[in-house]
Amino acid sequence: MKLVRKTQAGLLGVDISSTAIKVLQLSRSGGRYRVEHYAVEPLPFNAVVEKSVSDYDQVAEAIKRALIKSGSKLKTAAAAVAGASVITKLIPMPADLAEDDLEAQVELEAANYIPYPIEEVNIDFESVGPMPGTADMQQVLLVAARSEEVSSRQSVLEMAGLSAKVIDVEAFAIENAFSLMAPELGLSPGGLVALVDIGATLTTLNILRDGRSQYSREQAFGGKQLTEEIMRRYGLAWEEAERAKRQGGLPDSYETDVLEPFRETLVQQISRLLQFYYASSEYNRVEQVVLLGGCASIPHLAQQVEEQLGVPTSLANPLAQMTLSGRVQAHDLAHDAPSLMIACGLALRSFD
Repeated sequence: MKLVRKTQAGLLGVDISSTAIKVLQLSRSGGRYRVEHYAVEPLPFNAVVEKSVSDYDQVAEAIKRALIKSGSKLKTAAAAVAGASVITKLIPMPADLAEDDLEAQVELEAANYIPYPIEEVNIDFESVGPMPGTADMQQVLLVAARSEEVSSRQSVLEMAGLSAKVIDVEAFAIENAFSLMAPELGLSPGGLVALVDIGATLTTLNILRDGRSQYSREQAFGGKQLTEEIMRRYGLAWEEAERAKRQGGLPDSYETDVLEPFRETLVQQISRLLQFYYASSEYNRVEQVVLLGGCASIPHLAQQVEEQLGVPTSLANPLAQMTLSGRVQAHDLAHDAPSLMIACGLALRSFD
């Protein structure tokens, strides 16, 4: 599912998050993927707010720095939109429509499902199979994103010297990357997986069944709260607190006075998100929890989630089975892997 798409042999996955730019380039030989280049470059405070680009120059400069750091020479990229700007709906359509007729029918129907003027959105669609209980109807996944969000991604990529060949949706990029991990999880047929994306300002729960998203909900809580507490307690500026959070160097009291309470609150937020899901569905348990995003690598977080929720919990690593080029450091990549799910899903678009 792509909101902007043109055929291209190689795509650099560029994830524009609230606190960092992540870039990833993959290659494939036979059925095996290889990590050719990657980098994570911090963003200045408030350059991206609530998933929207607010300072184009700062974001473009961060992308340029990430490109230099990664060593990638690709000039074509895939990025993604997310949040309130994206709407997804399953809509029924006659099963016997030819592709051109289906496209025309979806465009006609889209206005009934999208709460914005149709000229203000980019739309895309994909048939996801027959309608349960009736052979003459199919389910079509309609995706719409505010045009301004799509164009902002295209603009900052162009300012950084890249051409945006694909603008995807973050949730679909995560699904794409998860497909690499699913065989290693040993899930039962129809088993539910809770993907918990812990970002800077939002923690997002996605429930997947057989690799497809069934449910999504956001909670306004994330790594920004930890950064702000570090600033307050130790008198640091935003960039200093972010750097200390990632690289260390804080006083010994940090673990017990700051990190432990934050970790406990985060586990409570994850539990609450799951309870919302259980209350709205026929299910009362998931098979596995997989943590991703910038805060997923907090020491002992996965272990604490598993202990308190009673559900096997692991860190996302869609790159675990890939080989690495000589310039990629395995230790650094393993640490960053949980935050590279979206970039990985975008880079995989090279092989569609």
